[in-house]
Amino acid sequence: MTDAMGMLAYVKRTTIKIDESLDARMRHEAARRGMTVSEWTREAIAAHLPGGQHEEGPVRRTFHSAASGSSGRSDISARMEELLAGLTEGRDLLAEEEAAEERDRRRSA
Repeated sequence: MTDAMGMLAYVKRTTIKIDESLDARMRHEAARRGMTVSEWTREAIAAHLPGGQHEEGPVRRTFHSAASGSSGRSDISARMEELLAGLTEGRDLLAEEEAAEERDRRRSA
């Protein structure tokens, strides 16, 4: 999708309407993966569409999140329902906890 100079080749702009909860989840996931919301959206849409055809054969999908690494936390899978519920309320519970931990570290220093 980029040309030789690293610039985006022509892409079509599309507008979608989503609720605040989905928007928050989308932005959180894009940030977690180190992607722009546009990059994440293109990847998510491509992942849900049948592969197209290139001259060489079927399009191979690239999932940037594959093997993205560990969060460094061991409680994520056990707390998944709680964390997702927080996102639907527009809260990033992990970010809130990390900010509180950072404040505690600063106070202790």
